[in-house]
Amino acid sequence: MDTTQRGDQQKPADRRRRELLEAADRVVLRDGPGASMNAIAAEAGITKPILYRHFGDKGGLYAALAQRHTDALLVSLRAALDAPAERRERVEATLDTYLSAIEARPQVYRFLMHPAEGGAPGDTEFDVGRHSAPLLRRLGEELARVIEERLDLGPDGERVSRVWGHGIVGMMYAAGDWWLGERPCDRAELVRILADLLWGRLAAAGDRVGGPGF
Repeated sequence: MDTTQRGDQQKPADRRRRELLEAADRVVLRDGPGASMNAIAAEAGITKPILYRHFGDKGGLYAALAQRHTDALLVSLRAALDAPAERRERVEATLDTYLSAIEARPQVYRFLMHPAEGGAPGDTEFDVGRHSAPLLRRLGEELARVIEERLDLGPDGERVSRVWGHGIVGMMYAAGDWWLGERPCDRAELVRILADLLWGRLAAAGDRVGGPGF
């Protein structure tokens, strides 16, 4: 079989996988962490064994959904960071992008970040740390790359950028998780307060010469 034939066969499989992920999204929006493989298979109009054939198990489906939503979030975060605005405005826009994403689809957020809430008693397959930590780590590494590209942080810039990237993502996650559950203030106020917390060395750092800035 030549490369063209393999590519032609792959297209329907990729399309079918996207359709199944869209069906899973609909169920997750309805059921949150309690979304089951049975419900997702029913939504897609297939049997559960066929769903397993595509994703292996619920962990495989979780990983595919996590990548799908993380990819979309990263695109939005980069757009906020690259917007033609003052640095403080871009920092606030980046924070707001993350918070508005979890506010708009709280069931999806809970499925991705608190999957154990939907598990059976004693079920460790969906341990929160096991599944959410890689997602947060990916966001932290991506933000670290953006910071290093845009700010001149001196000879230890790479290390500082990685600390900042993971630290900011950790802050957004912890504050956003608490805020989504308790709603002690509106999103705009939370964004302002978090931006105030960040506005120290970040404000004083110089942009890289010839770079897009931050």
